[in-house]
Amino acid sequence: MTDPVVDFKGSDCSANLECFLNIVRALGMGSCLSGDGTSARTIPYSPTSTSDMGKRRNSMKKLRRNSSFESSMELRPNRIPGRFFLNGSTQVASLFCKQGKKGFNQDAMIVWENFCSKEDTIFCGVFDGHGPFGHKVAKKVRDALPLKLIAQWELHQSSKMGISDGSSSTMGNLKSGEIAFRMIDEEHNDVDNVHKDDHTNIFMTLKESFLKACKVMDKELKLHPDIDCYCSGTTAVTMVKQGQDLVIGNVGDSRAVLGTRDIDGTLTAVQLTIDQKPNLPREAARIKLRKGRVFALQHEPEVSRVWLPNTNSPGLAMARAFGDFCLKDFGLISVPDVSLHRLSEKDEFVVLATDGVWDVLTNREVVDIVAAAPQSSSAQTLVESAVRAWRMKFPTSKVDDCAVICLFLDTSANYTSAYSVDNEKTDTSLMNQLDDISRNTAPESVEKDHLGIPKPPSECLPLLGENGIERQKERHQL
Repeated sequence: MTDPVVDFKGSDCSANLECFLNIVRALGMGSCLSGDGTSARTIPYSPTSTSDMGKRRNSMKKLRRNSSFESSMELRPNRIPGRFFLNGSTQVASLFCKQGKKGFNQDAMIVWENFCSKEDTIFCGVFDGHGPFGHKVAKKVRDALPLKLIAQWELHQSSKMGISDGSSSTMGNLKSGEIAFRMIDEEHNDVDNVHKDDHTNIFMTLKESFLKACKVMDKELKLHPDIDCYCSGTTAVTMVKQGQDLVIGNVGDSRAVLGTRDIDGTLTAVQLTIDQKPNLPREAARIKLRKGRVFALQHEPEVSRVWLPNTNSPGLAMARAFGDFCLKDFGLISVPDVSLHRLSEKDEFVVLATDGVWDVLTNREVVDIVAAAPQSSSAQTLVESAVRAWRMKFPTSKVDDCAVICLFLDTSANYTSAYSVDNEKTDTSLMNQLDDISRNTAPESVEKDHLGIPKPPSECLPLLGENGIERQKERHQL
């Protein structure tokens, strides 16, 4: 792949310069298809006058400072308190991800407690990568998107407090009441309306934060020097729980489902997101308006895909995604659908999972499996059930990667949190947590192996691997 080369010599310098700028403008808008159908690297740029260069330099300095801070946070994910992304469980969540048979594990997940340094606030997300570098894109979005959401959320908070600068000038048109974060609990005659307005304010604030964070995330992927996102991308179903409010942002075809009780006390499944498939009328209309094509292949008529105008590629099976810049000029977008759900006492848990689960299990089957499993291993139980379903329903197909987060809404029960360690990725902070558990275990209760070496307590047993699975089964049978 060769970047455009422009020669500015001769009398046609200004014409050549204008031609060059036109090319770069097009590339910056996502025009990534060359005449022969090959990819071109995109470099966003917009020409500015000399008087605007100072402002641009200042903005770039701020951007570099923010990017540097976020990069340092991404490089040290294990040092962030309350941030979990490996197989295991916390007091409120169970996480499990398993590689399929298609190559790299392209799924990723994250649970971040006390998100944005706010009590009773949790961020959850699962990410399903696709394409040659989908595994890198999924992990990048997993690490970077929560930080960008925090930045946007804090920007709203700063605007509310009257602290703003040029970078937050776009927030100046918002009314102060529209960026409230606190729950108003004063008793007065109009308390119901006040509570309703407060929930609306929280939703509008987080919706704006989600929209801007996703926009910045996609731009960063486009400029990333080490990840080729031309034909690679990822989905992202993310959720922020603050108090009794769930705000869900969805890009792609991963899904969030709520397990709740109806008036008869029967467990039911409520789908909180819509799978953004290309055959949905609004998605298909947008893609066709932008000259993209939507159709299914003959051997899989049930799977609609997005194609370039004049080339039968890449055949993306979703209408929204991060990355995939070969299609961003032809209807593919990374704008999330953001929705609000107000929790009630009948709501028990939320399941976020990639399509490796939903392709073989119904919403009802998923909530039944989670409800019947021990809380600490509910995500693993669901993934293993999905793998078995894959082998039964599609014996000739390769099992897809699966990532699951089960967020439990009622944590009043006595539950000991133990975040387990991925056998393939141990880190110091998690090992320190396990050491704490071991130190707090009474000496007489410590089990020893055949060599007399103390075994770790059951809470420390990894969930990955056949041995770990068997140990978990033994525990459940006791």
